[in-house]
Amino acid sequence: MKNIFKVSLLAAAVALTVGCNEKEEQAAPTQEAAAATFKDANEKAAYAIGASFSRYVSTTLEKQAEFGMALDKEIILQGITDTLRDNSKLTDEEMIETLKAYDTEVKAAAAKQQLELTEKSAAEAKAFLEENAKAEGVTVTDSGLQYSVITEAEGPKPAAEDTVTVHYVGTLLDGTEFDSSVARGEPAKFPLNRVIPGWTEGVQLMSVGEKYKFVIPADLAYGEQGAGSIPPDATLIFEVELLGIEPKADAEEEAAK
Repeated sequence: MKNIFKVSLLAAAVALTVGCNEKEEQAAPTQEAAAATFKDANEKAAYAIGASFSRYVSTTLEKQAEFGMALDKEIILQGITDTLRDNSKLTDEEMIETLKAYDTEVKAAAAKQQLELTEKSAAEAKAFLEENAKAEGVTVTDSGLQYSVITEAEGPKPAAEDTVTVHYVGTLLDGTEFDSSVARGEPAKFPLNRVIPGWTEGVQLMSVGEKYKFVIPADLAYGEQGAGSIPPDATLIFEVELLGIEPKADAEEEAAK
């Protein structure tokens, strides 16, 4: 069984504690739990390991339940108790075989759910893009990028090799904001040819001082992989204001200095 669990109970407890601290909301401890006392440090540590392991198991079960896999917690408790008392109803070989089979089921269920979500997302994105393309003021490029002008200005336009300074807000189709230089209070600066294709193409259309709205299909954004909080195959909406352009030669000279 040592090969099944590659993380020690203590490490799992620490990892779980960190994960729990990252949650936005935590249930407040009951008065009884808050007042709990222990004989000594070892007793407290033993309790902490048990409690942390239980949290880990509970979190895992919640995630698996999201795609239709459910296990009886009482049977899990029975397995823990029996094994700690050297009275397991399964041999090590049976445990390994059972866990491997269950792991296969979990992966299949997760893959099925992901496929369903991807298909749903693709259908929603297709419908949105088709409808948005008909909106007044929207232009669709040959690549499929959609844009509209929010604020017009006259001035230089960047080349793909230039470095640009911009303010932007990025959202998903459901309105979820996943990134914003405006919220951070500091504009972003980057070489235009080192970002997603939709940005490289779209920002080259802009003059300094202009603000555009871009609707970027997934194949011009982060594609099947997604990125951070951006799910796979996501169509993205950006409002971008071009603040400045630093030509490639100037950027290279500045970098050399």
